[in-house]
Amino acid sequence: MKYVLGVDLGTSAVKVILVNKLGEIKAEATREYPLSHPAPGYSEQNALDWITGTLESIKEIMDSGVVAAKDVEGMSFSGQMHGLVLIDEAGILLRPAILWNDVRTTEQCAKITETLGAHLLDDLKNKALEGFTLPKILWVQQYEPEIFTKATSFLLPKDYVRYCLTGVIDMDISDAAGTLMLDFKTNTWSTVVCEKFDINPSICPPLIDAHGLSGTLLPEMAKETGLTTETKVFAGGADNACGALGAGIINEDVAMASIGTSGVILSYETNANADYQGAVQFHSHGKPNSFYSMGVTLAAGNSLNWFKETFAMDKSFADMLAGVANVKPGSNGLLFTPYIVGERTPYADPYIRGSFIGMDTNHTFDHFARAVLEGITFSLKDSLELMRNVGKKEINKIISIGGGAKNEDWLQMQADIFNATIIKLTSEQGPALGSAILAAMGCAWFDSFEACTEVFIGYEKEFHPIPENVALYEKAYQIYTQVYAQTKAMNEQLHELR
Repeated sequence: MKYVLGVDLGTSAVKVILVNKLGEIKAEATREYPLSHPAPGYSEQNALDWITGTLESIKEIMDSGVVAAKDVEGMSFSGQMHGLVLIDEAGILLRPAILWNDVRTTEQCAKITETLGAHLLDDLKNKALEGFTLPKILWVQQYEPEIFTKATSFLLPKDYVRYCLTGVIDMDISDAAGTLMLDFKTNTWSTVVCEKFDINPSICPPLIDAHGLSGTLLPEMAKETGLTTETKVFAGGADNACGALGAGIINEDVAMASIGTSGVILSYETNANADYQGAVQFHSHGKPNSFYSMGVTLAAGNSLNWFKETFAMDKSFADMLAGVANVKPGSNGLLFTPYIVGERTPYADPYIRGSFIGMDTNHTFDHFARAVLEGITFSLKDSLELMRNVGKKEINKIISIGGGAKNEDWLQMQADIFNATIIKLTSEQGPALGSAILAAMGCAWFDSFEACTEVFIGYEKEFHPIPENVALYEKAYQIYTQVYAQTKAMNEQLHELR
């Protein structure tokens, strides 16, 4: 039996899974690594920690004896999107990586919007947002020119890991689409962007498909991991593109709700000219010649983590949420907005902050816990409604992955708030499984992505909307949508006090 490795390089940890041709996960390993916040709004990581974590995770699997090195045919990656890694001509890191959730680049985003005008949405398909890679490049160019002049290539996180494993520099289309530098009309780096912002095109890596072969393992990397130098290394994709693959989102019949550190509503698209006018993000899929629209809640699972660390540090997540089923939908008039690190969709506002609204003496801890879950889900509904209304899409089935799929009370909330059937997967591996699918396709195990996902993905349970809950949540949601406008000015004033 042959195997592939799927490597998911997340924001807080790397996860590696070993998958055989039947789609069975035979082993997995994880390593965590720290984030750095050197200033308010900054979010960085030491890219070398990604290498250490990836090598150790692969070695743990290989040392377990579950598979022989010669039987691991290939590996691929899923990676946290948008993060900026700069290297010099010797491949040496020039500074810590600037991550997707870093919001220091508001000034650069304004410059991009003014400079590019209609080209921004017509050809790049997205608004200039702080999370994207181009604003980070311009920030380094402006504030760290001595570093920028030394840069001979920029990479995204997973591409740097793959470079260290293979010695080959390239970037897949799905991740390049999240840089704000990819021209969707030509599927090439935008010459307009490079010319307007004095960026040497040579720092832009060669582009390949997500399941394209990047190279094979360097001898020293094979020795470190316990693999062979014949192990094929495929490009991989953006974490949301891989999450879509790992959930089977390869046609327009079903959407995806993913709740990790951030939260995502994602819908498959076949038309490169789909026009959302920047209301949601638009990117390339891991499946060739396919796309996806995506709305993002910056602090989805992060809001739940914050709540736990602040108010229930001594409890497990299961214990913390054990009482939410005893609270009626709507949390007895308590609302939570998950804007604790700013927001992306639909507001793209780095200054807005979270809030509990409607508190009174009857509210208990369980009311607050349920309100957090509902608030996160309301925020995702903002994106879903944009797809339904602006994109004119009928979305009646949604596959839920990530933290939101681990609690059945939350899954039912999603069904009720989204007014859609929510599907839980048999084995929810998300982006890690998506990266394994890319490796399987790169190894030519299957004739099509459809055939691969049919084998690799199983469906466990469906949650259907309860009509009376749908009606109640629709009333609560209409109140929720008013909170941003009512608190925007206050949060801007409070920002000045920080």
